[in-house]
Amino acid sequence: MAKEKSVYICSECGGTSPRWLGKCPACNAWNTLVESAAESAGGGKNRLSQTGRTGYAGQAQAVTPLAAIEATEVARTPSGIAELDRVLGGGIVEGGVVLIGGDPGIGKSTLLLQAVDALQRQGLPALYVTGEESGAQVALRSRRLGLDNSQVDVLSEIQLEKILATCESRQPAIVIIDSIQTMYSDQLSSAPGSVAQVRECAAHLTRMAKSTGIAVVLVGHVTKEGALAGPRVLEHMVDTVLYFEGDTHSSFRLVRAIKNRFGAVNEIGVFAMTEKGLKGVNNPSAIFLSQHSEPVPGSCVLVTLEGSRPLLVEIQALVDDGGPSPRRLSVGLDRDRLAMLLAVLNRHAGVACADQDVFVNAVGGVRIGEPAADLAVMLSITSSLRGKALPKGFIAFGEVGLAGEVRPAPRGQERLKEAAKLGFSVAVVPRANAPKKPIEGITIHPVDRVDEAISLVRGLD
Repeated sequence: MAKEKSVYICSECGGTSPRWLGKCPACNAWNTLVESAAESAGGGKNRLSQTGRTGYAGQAQAVTPLAAIEATEVARTPSGIAELDRVLGGGIVEGGVVLIGGDPGIGKSTLLLQAVDALQRQGLPALYVTGEESGAQVALRSRRLGLDNSQVDVLSEIQLEKILATCESRQPAIVIIDSIQTMYSDQLSSAPGSVAQVRECAAHLTRMAKSTGIAVVLVGHVTKEGALAGPRVLEHMVDTVLYFEGDTHSSFRLVRAIKNRFGAVNEIGVFAMTEKGLKGVNNPSAIFLSQHSEPVPGSCVLVTLEGSRPLLVEIQALVDDGGPSPRRLSVGLDRDRLAMLLAVLNRHAGVACADQDVFVNAVGGVRIGEPAADLAVMLSITSSLRGKALPKGFIAFGEVGLAGEVRPAPRGQERLKEAAKLGFSVAVVPRANAPKKPIEGITIHPVDRVDEAISLVRGLD
């Protein structure tokens, strides 16, 4: 049977070309032609010949009001790994498609092999499709992880049609595709990993998952910038997108949900890499706190929210004499926001750092994106500049505006209860976050403005 021809479609205007060109002949855009499978002659022939009076060939379909549709909670199957289930929203969803990405060697294949082995031991048939390794390499890894007598089926294949046929005959409950960049379809002539191949293979696997109820997990490569390689449309096709974060030289890994149709986004799972694979961390706040015997200048503990989980993270600042052009460097925090906070400190609190080098770091490699970290960052900078440590057991959180006001952070009660549970005794928070009933073990100081917070902290020394 002759191979189907491919056509090149412009991603800007939709124009087609029988061969690849640097510039689209229709709209003159550069590098926008993407290879796609051409329609068969039978499928496109006379497709407008059966149209009715309105010019549309399809038949009208019945519609149902939302109130008449029975809504039920989606059934979930726990994977046996609590931190992974937290990120997924409770477990594996039947017919769900998950895309997981991360740097090479960070632990994607290790975590998924542990998860499918746990599901297999629960009685759910699992299929592990590897396109980057041989079956012997996967077996060697499973033995190294201590997964003795694992019954997970392994298929070393990169052709999409063979994978789909195997899934149809075996009918597994979950399929792992490691990785989507190695797969190719016979319908396209481009090499595996190209934009067209990745999109085509992902579309077929997603269609299979929705029609059969098989859960599919796709492993994706990332670019140098840290984004998933391949077309951006890949993230829109799937139900859940997970990213591995963390330094490969560190023993800790974070798995963050960027998109989740069946759960909360920005939820994180914390893992520790051990000789027996990735193990969930029960108390992740301990990772992000330095173990100082006594308080040190430039250190302030922040209670941040990662999804539904409050975490305690230590913010460290170092203010030093700068040269003609002082440096502003932040790790784990937005650099532009740091510059804004320094300007607010100067204008509304009288703390000048214009001729100083300012370095700010979030301990443990965590990335903090919420503005509730503003107050902790400013207090740590002030502490380093003065050379005076903050009180022992001190925490702070709150957003700071350009007018110097301290704005409330969401779910302040949960943050304070988490801090009290871990032994912190003094908190400076926005006035709107002050609880009506006192929380046992922690003294709360509500503030309205930045200068009020700094004056209050000086009085606590």
